[in-house]
Amino acid sequence: MNARTLTLTGRARARRAANGSVVEAAARWGFVARGVIYLLVGALALHIAFGGTGRQADRGGALTQLSEQPFGAVLLWALGAGLTGMALWRLSEALFGAAGADGHKTHKRLLSAGRCVFYGFVAYSVLAFAAGESGSGGGSSDRQSQDVTARALELPGGRWIVGLAGTGIVVAGAWVAVRAALRKYRKHLKQGGMSRGTRRLIDVTGVAGGVARGVLFGAVGVFVVLAALTYEPDRAKGFDDTLRSFAATPAGPWLLALVAAGLVLFGVFSFAMARRRRV
Repeated sequence: MNARTLTLTGRARARRAANGSVVEAAARWGFVARGVIYLLVGALALHIAFGGTGRQADRGGALTQLSEQPFGAVLLWALGAGLTGMALWRLSEALFGAAGADGHKTHKRLLSAGRCVFYGFVAYSVLAFAAGESGSGGGSSDRQSQDVTARALELPGGRWIVGLAGTGIVVAGAWVAVRAALRKYRKHLKQGGMSRGTRRLIDVTGVAGGVARGVLFGAVGVFVVLAALTYEPDRAKGFDDTLRSFAATPAGPWLLALVAAGLVLFGVFSFAMARRRRV
């Protein structure tokens, strides 16, 4: 057996593994883990909207909340494992293509690669928090955003780098919101045997949750752009300060409550996708 045959055999085995039940289970557990985080962040933001203070409405606040529950350490490790599964599934899509007729197109595979990096980072931060590392995923997203922005501004052409990064986040937020509003998620669903009530639930949570998620990302990007324009890294905000800024608008805390409710719905949508998503 020559080297070429061995290579082809190895690729075939890797492709079968990527399409197998283990990767599918990892992807579905990843959707559950994502849902838990958004559900908790949305609940914390709702608490702020109705007069509460204290815990941060971001991933750090969600992890701290989870750690205080019975068997909190086990829940954190399970959450980190689920997000690792999500990253591995996205990696398999980047290497071998995603489900669907256009899943093997280059731009789809590059998008999956980007998602793999993102979920890999989130999974690492959750697992580091579960292991008790200080300054890991339980830290303030606002402080982290400002620190990264400050370091980037010090680079040659730093204002352009930060400005372009912020613009990219705004565009990504708009892309997420528009795709949700257009119900683009439907093409990824397993339609067989789905009741009308289930379809309605997925549409309500998918549209409202996806738009709220896109609005939040877009607002984060706007603050990053402002930090670049003013050369003030403290103008950058993470999820918590961005959510709180909605309460400072003329709409008051009701806008914050609306976005927070949308994040809770996106968590529910993620749970539905864990069951109904084609992977």
